[in-house]
Amino acid sequence: MPRQIFRLKVTLTDVTPSVWRRLLVPGGYTLDRVHRVIQHAMGWHDCHLHSFEIDGAQYGVPDPDGELLLRDELDVRLDVVAGKGARLRYTYDFGDWWEHDVVVEDVSLAEPDVRYPLCLDGAGGCPPEDVGGAYGYAEFLAAVADPAHPRHADMIAWAGPRFDPHTFDPARVTTLLRRFA
Repeated sequence: MPRQIFRLKVTLTDVTPSVWRRLLVPGGYTLDRVHRVIQHAMGWHDCHLHSFEIDGAQYGVPDPDGELLLRDELDVRLDVVAGKGARLRYTYDFGDWWEHDVVVEDVSLAEPDVRYPLCLDGAGGCPPEDVGGAYGYAEFLAAVADPAHPRHADMIAWAGPRFDPHTFDPARVTTLLRRFA
């Protein structure tokens, strides 16, 4: 039977400029693999907890202390919990609370000579890790954009001089996805 491929649009909520990615992901991927795809596609470093919310159910890495009631993402395939038109919530970093709106735009059959996953399109650079969520990111952007801002030099030194909130390269993301997802 041919593999199903899910076209996902992943949008980081509450940030300006807009940060989003359009991805092709095998429907047979478990949610832990979808997590890794989103991490690489967005530009995160996977150094914080995460969860998916799908139809009111929470999925992620089970909490050994039982404080977080998460179903094990290793046991759940994307094509079992979502279909065309489905909307998922992916949250990364429970401190900064980065919410991602994930929409299944389409489901199609895999092309025989195409390697998946891959990134079709996107916009915006990923915020730096530990910047303080959407509010902290807005403050960070104000500081790096204004050389007269009191925290300008510190923020440039922290994030690096190459950070650009407008730069995104889908071909680079596809290369990363093929190596690590």
